[in-house]
Amino acid sequence: QVQLVESGGGLVQPGGSLRLSCAASGSIFSIYVMGWYRQAPGKERELVARISSGGSTNYADSVKGRFTISRDNTKSTVYLQMNRLKPEDTAVYYCHVAMTTGLGSWGQGTQVTVSS
Repeated sequence: QVQLVESGGGLVQPGGSLRLSCAASGSIFSIYVMGWYRQAPGKERELVARISSGGSTNYADSVKGRFTISRDNTKSTVYLQMNRLKPEDTAVYYCHVAMTTGLGSWGQGTQVTVSS
């Protein structure tokens, strides 16, 4: 079992930046993919970005060129650097890890609000 603790959300003006962090603990040896999802009010949860243990990344089209995902395997932590934020990026952002066992874990979520 893996526990996830997210941090870094908040209120930012359009065009601003935020960095989200997600630290994993527990059975971290089994983590394969680490990623970020988001859910805006009235919408389904969607993938934002994910990164494999080997460093391969995937991004949603809406964030390509603005967001960067990275991970520090020594700290079992995944980061999401968000630049040039837009009001439509407003959502609760969730960290997710997929494990080699086929199981996954979710973080508690962190609110990101982009507003002037």
